[in-house]
Amino acid sequence: MSVWLERRSAILDKQNRGFNYTRDDSQYQRDRARIIHSASFRSLQSKTQVLGLGESDFYRTRLTHSLEVAQVGSGICEWLRDQPKNESYEPQIPSFSLIEAICLAHDIGHSPFGHGGEVAMNTMMKDDGGFEANGQTLRILARLGEYSAECGLDLTRRSMLGTIKYPVLYSQAVRYPEDQTTNALQPHLNIDQWAPPKCIYDDEADVLTWLLEPFSQSDRDAFLSLRTPEKGHLRTQHKPFDTSIMELADDIAYGIHDLEDALALNLVDKQEWLSKVADVIDAMQDNPVKENIHKYNEELFSQSSKQRKHAISRLVGYLIRCIYVEEQEQFEHPMLKLQARMQPEAYKILLLVKRFVMQHVILRPELQQLQYKGQQVMIRLFEIFQSNPERLLPHDVQDQLEKEGLRAIADYLAHMTDVSAGKLYHKLMSPTSGSIFDRS
Repeated sequence: MSVWLERRSAILDKQNRGFNYTRDDSQYQRDRARIIHSASFRSLQSKTQVLGLGESDFYRTRLTHSLEVAQVGSGICEWLRDQPKNESYEPQIPSFSLIEAICLAHDIGHSPFGHGGEVAMNTMMKDDGGFEANGQTLRILARLGEYSAECGLDLTRRSMLGTIKYPVLYSQAVRYPEDQTTNALQPHLNIDQWAPPKCIYDDEADVLTWLLEPFSQSDRDAFLSLRTPEKGHLRTQHKPFDTSIMELADDIAYGIHDLEDALALNLVDKQEWLSKVADVIDAMQDNPVKENIHKYNEELFSQSSKQRKHAISRLVGYLIRCIYVEEQEQFEHPMLKLQARMQPEAYKILLLVKRFVMQHVILRPELQQLQYKGQQVMIRLFEIFQSNPERLLPHDVQDQLEKEGLRAIADYLAHMTDVSAGKLYHKLMSPTSGSIFDRS
């Protein structure tokens, strides 16, 4: 048994060893409080969501995004609990404290500079266990958080399990393209092929074992089954009930609320919206969005922030009301058997908006240039510390480097914000920047 498992077993002698279905959610209130007051959560205020920091005071950071995911998540749970047909599921529907804890924690593993920074970190870690934001989230919750020397934030089993979107180890999922094309002299000029698999780290295999302990062997086998596409990394097929709610809340916040940012900053062309989104919705089967699509178009592109906000709010409300609970027959335990789903027509609209935001906002060259710059900052910092650990790394990170290898550098850099990573880069690389009094 690992040291971590021994410690958790001792802690759980005083706690519910399974999953708490009682209405007393004091344990989950504690989990939520620990997440909110953690350094990893606070650092989200200076980490990129979609648009780079410093461009405007209006749009969302990882912190405000996480708050919105928590609000949408609690709204979904309230909606599910209020439906008479869900009466038999009511004991399993997460409390507000629980779903908010899961939603608030879901992004704390993100590195600086958004998903571009994640790819950069994985590029440097691909031969040493990889780097993936969900895997880093579990690592913070289980090991790095400041509330316990051995067990991180020391959360309940159900809260931690709710953050596991991809229950597979890096070594089991990884499959990079065989036809890799890199510049031998400057291999990091293009790192697109090093996007990580959706996974957790092999280092947290004992944590995953503990999280799945209450399930039967047949449930564990089915839950951990993988899908093997023709190319690319292997993919997980299942997620816990609480996670399915969190992911829908995340999709709604990402797709709809991030659209609001793009509209407010005039990054969306109305004609593109009409042809790529509005006309497609207008051709769908009858639904409340189609019936009012002209009003949505008018309000979303209004110069009035109030009208735009009202349209966004109605769209979010419609999507929440289209969520229901479905049973998966291959599982026995309700935490795996139950799943939150969205009605097909509503989900088509959500995916349509998400793809539009991706294609016409995130992938536009102006944003990709900023993301690329962030990637290069993270790669350069990693290379510098890897080559000069005793000279440049803080002493506590040097100690971890001896124990855990390059994972210690990954943990050190991932904890930084866009701002602190940029300052550190300039301190090391710009002749006129930096001071002996600066704290890394």
